[in-house]
Amino acid sequence: MCSSDAWVWSTWVKAPLLKGKDIVIASACLRFVNSEVLEKLGRDKVVLFACPEREHPALYGKIASMIRSSKPRSITVVTIDGSPHCFQLHAAANEAEYILGEKLNKKHYVVVDGKELYEISPDAIRIARYLHLVEKLLRENPGILTELEKHSLEYKQIRKALNNNNASPLS
Repeated sequence: MCSSDAWVWSTWVKAPLLKGKDIVIASACLRFVNSEVLEKLGRDKVVLFACPEREHPALYGKIASMIRSSKPRSITVVTIDGSPHCFQLHAAANEAEYILGEKLNKKHYVVVDGKELYEISPDAIRIARYLHLVEKLLRENPGILTELEKHSLEYKQIRKALNNNNASPLS
């Protein structure tokens, strides 16, 4: 169903097309960034697009209601890595699990730099919500900033500005 234009927010939580199916919740921009990944993950599944930048923040409850009402076989969330908006879709799927009080058959993926599909653990998403833990991990592994510089234009720009002023990005 990859060719559909169904959106999480505008899909009825009891829609027959969801009942007992494998559902992919994909960031809306993914089809423009890497349609091959979307086709691969969406093959023989119901694909619902979402964009927290465009849609209402009640997405959290909507996804939980959809799962409770339609009992999908599985949920796969796939987004663009580095997007603060897309991150919310992963958090919403984890939150649905919490709201429902049950373990869901779900997977999380991000597309790195528009190319590489990378599976993300639910715990990585949980940790990312707690910035003090992210800070602790960063202080324990400052070399990760070298990896960040390969992917983040914002980080590259601030590094350049700081280097011109002889300052440290961790200060």
